[in-house]
Amino acid sequence: MKFPRRQFLHLAAGATVLSGISRLAFAQSYPTHPVRIIVPVAPGGALDILARLIGQWLSQRLGQSFVIENRPGGGTNIGIETVVRASADGYTLLLIPGSVTVNATLFKKLNFNFIRDIVPIAMISSLPLVMEVNLSVPAKTVPEFIAYVKANPGKISMASGGIGSPHHIAGELFKMTTGVDMVHVAYHGGAPALIDLIGGRVQVMFSPLPESIATIKAGKVRALAVTTAKRSELLPDLPTVGDFVPGFEATTWQGIGAPKNTPPEIVAKLNEEINAGLADPKIKARLASLGSVPTPMSPAEFERIIVAETEKWGKVIRAAHIEPR
Repeated sequence: MKFPRRQFLHLAAGATVLSGISRLAFAQSYPTHPVRIIVPVAPGGALDILARLIGQWLSQRLGQSFVIENRPGGGTNIGIETVVRASADGYTLLLIPGSVTVNATLFKKLNFNFIRDIVPIAMISSLPLVMEVNLSVPAKTVPEFIAYVKANPGKISMASGGIGSPHHIAGELFKMTTGVDMVHVAYHGGAPALIDLIGGRVQVMFSPLPESIATIKAGKVRALAVTTAKRSELLPDLPTVGDFVPGFEATTWQGIGAPKNTPPEIVAKLNEEINAGLADPKIKARLASLGSVPTPMSPAEFERIIVAETEKWGKVIRAAHIEPR
């Protein structure tokens, strides 16, 4: 049967309207059954704690369970791929670690392209790293440390929690922006690196604040600066590295994402609820206890950060001649 052109256009317009109404109704009723949040690391760490905090909030607000499922391995890539391959229906979410912006360059063969395959929903929090030195290092400020390293080229060791870790890439950025020559010493995690920093086997480390705040306050290491653009509320007297090295900034962050093609109405709904949680005094206090700062933003703003940092850290990795895995 052939329809007149005008009748066909009316039918097509009606179908479009009905499709929009259907999507809106779907988003309004979402979720109708439990939602998985895939955490690409083992239980017990900061990422796991954040996922459970946000999951509990969303469960209370939306009336369905948000179940945490840990999928560690492959430098977080196994868990991410689980989400990439999941249905784009809003029932599988990802706790996004900031390391995704490094892994895009650090790994030769990934079975996904993060920027293409994951839609950002909401950033949860961000936190600084702290530039800290062993107490035997004479430098009390960042400029003094730069001068000290330049007077001792190749003799100063920089610890990290592993190749491509936040400690490592922040240190490489510092080397690039200041022209200092330091020897990178990679450990299996931040804890053993910090132990050797205290013991004097290495001289400097760029450590995530929650990892080292107790050590700093106990006077076991000397903090010189934080790596974020602004000072930390937990260490308000500590300057930023950028105060002395223009343009320097290194931040770790965490957020929530979903498979590409997840309905935008669901993305918007989750973004609104997560941002409401970040304004809740109890959640803000819990994040503060972890050394984190609530960082609410729109999905588009979050996506711009991911794209920009993927480019930034890619340049650092290539300039530092870090071999892709």
